[in-house]
Amino acid sequence: MSVKSNTLSLINTGRIAISVIAIVVCFFLMLLSARYGFSRLLSRYGVIAMSLPATTEAIRLAPLDADAHRAQATVFTKFQMYPEARRELEVAASLRPHDDYVWLELGMIRDEVGDSQGALKALDRAVENAPFYAHTRWQRANLRLRLGRYDEAFAELRSAADSNHRFLPTLIDLAWNLSGQSAQVTKQLAGIESTASRIEFARFLARKGRGQETLEEFRQVSTEMAPVYRNEVVRELIATKQFAEAFEIWRYASADKPIENPAVYDGGFEGPITFSEAGFGWRILHDPKLDVSQDGFDKDAGTRSLRIIFNGHSVTPDAIVSQFIILRAQAQYRISFAFKTDRLITGSPLILQVSDAASNQALKDFEIPPENAWRRQSFDFVAPASCAAIQLKLIRKGCSTGPCQIFGTLWLDSFSIEQVHNEKL
Repeated sequence: MSVKSNTLSLINTGRIAISVIAIVVCFFLMLLSARYGFSRLLSRYGVIAMSLPATTEAIRLAPLDADAHRAQATVFTKFQMYPEARRELEVAASLRPHDDYVWLELGMIRDEVGDSQGALKALDRAVENAPFYAHTRWQRANLRLRLGRYDEAFAELRSAADSNHRFLPTLIDLAWNLSGQSAQVTKQLAGIESTASRIEFARFLARKGRGQETLEEFRQVSTEMAPVYRNEVVRELIATKQFAEAFEIWRYASADKPIENPAVYDGGFEGPITFSEAGFGWRILHDPKLDVSQDGFDKDAGTRSLRIIFNGHSVTPDAIVSQFIILRAQAQYRISFAFKTDRLITGSPLILQVSDAASNQALKDFEIPPENAWRRQSFDFVAPASCAAIQLKLIRKGCSTGPCQIFGTLWLDSFSIEQVHNEKL
């Protein structure tokens, strides 16, 4: 019995010892967890408040926590203390050697202090730890680009852009600047081959005002380009005065009803009107003191006219109604239209103006008089040399005294344009 008692006593003693050890371990882990938790809290606060004392204390509480060292590196970088930031990121990288973001940050800070080779080694480690992600390759390629290793850089930039399409616009811009703004070289450097890249390149070229190159890219992806991008391209080309190419792209959507030049598109206002026209249809000014709509009861011809009700509209530099029209330079043209007014009271006349779309130089003004019945009218103008497009617009000229408001109603209908003769003037 004594042996058995001793055995049980030893077992109980062992159990108690194990329990005590477990309690101590749990207490230690709780303390360690609390220290790490408080360290993380201090790290976040230090980054937000840009507080070095906070991040220093975070490191003291958890010297083996890579995040604490990254936080202090962030604050050092903010204060342009780059060598100190580098030291902390090197510690963080040693503590977390498989974190690609730590290596990325270390590569960028080494580059900042002029250690290009050290930066490249750090970025190599970043790519090793995230070989299938675009962000690591993109940063390494940018460093190679700055080091003059263009072939390697652009090969990797293209790879990154293939993996993540959001890099493509930046890649195109880099290639554009390094190529001396050559569209052909840019295509080669940026690897413009896929449909998505051609669409992006067409948008880029349109913003740069390169009309012919934009049109060439558009023709290769015309069926795949979404209407929202097509409208954007047209809008950018018009803004950069590339009217002929903009018109070619705009009328693609109207292939079922070909539009010839010169022509007033929907001169009878039969189709829908919009306040967001981006191309060569009617552009309507959005103004709370203007009520612009189609009238199916009072018209000169067809089934509708455009009715404009003025409720105190003041003179603005913007046209009330306008349209861009493609034509041939140094030729004489005739604009024909119909109008009608009702109780029109204005401090300045309503003018139907033709202007050079590129220079905005007025070529002809026609003052619209009060007229209670439909009246057909026409006037001639000459397109000067180098004029590729005109803008036909309804405007108001300023008053000698203010306020310069207008009340009443104007109807417009039956617009057309024709070349009077082919002789050069």
